[in-house]
Amino acid sequence: MLLPLSTWSEIEQFLERSRTIVIPIGSNEQHGPIGLLGTDWMCPEIIAHQAQRSADILIAPTFNIGMAQHHLGFPGTITLRPSTFIAAIGDWTRSLVAHGFEKIFFLNGHGGNIASIEAAFSELYAEASFARRPAGFSLKLCNWWDLEGVAALANQQFPTGHGIHATPSEIAVTQWAYPDSIKSAQYSPQIANSGPIREAHDFRARFPDGRMGSDPAQATPEKGGQLVMLAAQSLIRELDAFSREQLAR
Repeated sequence: MLLPLSTWSEIEQFLERSRTIVIPIGSNEQHGPIGLLGTDWMCPEIIAHQAQRSADILIAPTFNIGMAQHHLGFPGTITLRPSTFIAAIGDWTRSLVAHGFEKIFFLNGHGGNIASIEAAFSELYAEASFARRPAGFSLKLCNWWDLEGVAALANQQFPTGHGIHATPSEIAVTQWAYPDSIKSAQYSPQIANSGPIREAHDFRARFPDGRMGSDPAQATPEKGGQLVMLAAQSLIRELDAFSREQLAR
């Protein structure tokens, strides 16, 4: 069930049977010569939307702008400051909690978001702790590549040249979902260099085509489809376990 395609009364009815909601969250940033700018928000959205086709789960609108300042040397990247990002997560969460949601699951597609998402969670929990009351909700962060079985499958599909940015696995997922947007390019070197991540000027100098340790040419829609199907079923299991966790009252 997709929240944007539902009416308020349908959400009210959903809350009678479940208090859990999934928020796909990612980033809009460069992903090398063939990676779509939306890759990091598309991947969790694709997986979440696939999961809801076979399970009674609710998917929120995708939080599609994240922490990408180090990619600002590449046109098309859009980023938030950490303080803006944390504040926005807080307001999304408060809105959902006000309606009765108790389990809010953030399915993340961008490693650069992790620290700030966890900081947002700490801010939200601190509000309850300082007020000396139960929070009344639980928050969970899960990166899509950490869903059960996904990393093992990606390692099997791409034993070399997977890297950490503009990876063939994430690009394969978008190729499966958006076959009309598949790109091609020549790479030199075939497997990109690796190194530290700092500010935008330094990043562009170290990684001139945007890749980090990866060879995206290995991506195929077929491999992407395998990853999506496995990740969607793993997500359903994660949500079931999360929904069963007891809240302090």
